[in-house]
Amino acid sequence: MALLFVLLLGALVSVPVGDRLGLPAPVLMTLFGIVLAVADFVPNVDIPPELILPGLLPPLLYAAVRRTSWRQFAANIRPIFLLAVALVFVTTVCVAVVANAIVPGLPIAAAVALGALVAPPDPVAATAVAGQLGLPRRLVSILEGEGLFNDVTAIVLYHVAIAAVVSGTFSPWRAGLDFLLSAVVAVVVGLVLGWGANKLMDILGDATLQIGLTLLVPYVSYVVAEELHGSGVLAVLTTALFIAEYATDADDVMTRLAGYTFWDIVDTLVTGVAFGLIGLELHNAIRTASGRWGELLGWAAAIVGVVVVVRLVWLLPATWLTKRLHAKRDYDEEIPTSWRETVVMWWSGMRGVASVALALAIPLRTDGGAAFPDRDEIVFIAFGVIMATLVLQGLTLPWLVKRLGVRADTDREKEIERELAVRAAKAARRRLKEIEQVEELPEDVTEQMLRRAFEIGFRISPDVVEDERREGHEKRMRRLRRLRRIQQEMLSAARHEVLAARSEPGADPEIVDRVLRHLDVRSLR
Repeated sequence: MALLFVLLLGALVSVPVGDRLGLPAPVLMTLFGIVLAVADFVPNVDIPPELILPGLLPPLLYAAVRRTSWRQFAANIRPIFLLAVALVFVTTVCVAVVANAIVPGLPIAAAVALGALVAPPDPVAATAVAGQLGLPRRLVSILEGEGLFNDVTAIVLYHVAIAAVVSGTFSPWRAGLDFLLSAVVAVVVGLVLGWGANKLMDILGDATLQIGLTLLVPYVSYVVAEELHGSGVLAVLTTALFIAEYATDADDVMTRLAGYTFWDIVDTLVTGVAFGLIGLELHNAIRTASGRWGELLGWAAAIVGVVVVVRLVWLLPATWLTKRLHAKRDYDEEIPTSWRETVVMWWSGMRGVASVALALAIPLRTDGGAAFPDRDEIVFIAFGVIMATLVLQGLTLPWLVKRLGVRADTDREKEIERELAVRAAKAARRRLKEIEQVEELPEDVTEQMLRRAFEIGFRISPDVVEDERREGHEKRMRRLRRLRRIQQEMLSAARHEVLAARSEPGADPEIVDRVLRHLDVRSLR
């Protein structure tokens, strides 16, 4: 328990330290976990593998999906398919062939299991690292889509391979059917739970209860899908996309603001713990390598090379093909626009939580009672791939991005922001005209409301007004900020007075907190 609190504290501290050093927080947490793993005073931690995926993935996936939308996935379905499905298959096959050739006595089915568990880049690592580097939004979208969907493909392949080793039999037709049924069950479960959660949120009403429900829903979706032999990962993705698409009330300001804050906290803490656990689990690999360091490191290095090279060799023609089809058919999808962006995508293929969980979940014995063939070697190689890609690529990715000059298109982002500001201001003016048709408003009130409509757009993007009007708006905004500052100081004095009353004799804390909440909401407005 004490170690868990240390990891949680490290998750918080790694964010500002990473910002100051220019390094991704997940990489720092992994290094922190490694330090704890090799420290003599820290006990070895053996976490049940069956708890890692259902315990960590649901909230992490849900938090990641909240930053995207169904429309974005639909627009990028082709590049996501090439990366999340096709590349996972290709990587699995290549790793299996090489592993079967270099590791003496490794059965092909066990080699496929190794390939499946190291094939998928980690969705948490990809989104956490890419999101901090100021990459173009289209690259972040593709990496998020790849990271969110590739686990589905890899986990199904992994289970098929493990079942073949344990039972000693394999049927391609049965494997294909299992893959299809797993996806169908997951989508159905995700849609049903998403619809049910949406209806339940309307019944709950209160922001606190609604946010609490969003924490439970990912876990329920994952567990129910897994119990029905579906893909828990795909079920969580479907549920989260449904809720993000249909459970948004534009006027529910408190729930939206509180939800953003809550899920930012959950994302930070769970991400930190997840990557800290990766480092802590290193002791298992160290124990396996005792006396065989040269041989095992050689095998791990070979598989790392396969994973890294296959991703590059696949990305180059896949990106070229996608660009050709994009230009030919004018698809509204986000793709890399240069070889520099393709290189950044290549180097962003870090492995993480899912690979650790799958490696540790390999059974100890087959159905016949024999030991699972080369289990220790598979686990060591898997950890070698995870550490090499996560630490090496994670530490060097910021340098590579800076060296190649890959940056977000800030001019385009400002243009989109300006367009939204114009639309918001026009919507406000349209609503004002509708109100004027049914209500008689004094002329001074109408003029004031028109200025407020202009200010709505101006606050979002100052470029929405002409130069001659901008100075007037800025003058009014300076005056408004001054009034707001004075008002905030007055409210602050009121809050201090009410809070002081909480410790007075005979004070009712519940009443004090109710009044304080009223002042807090007034300050927020």
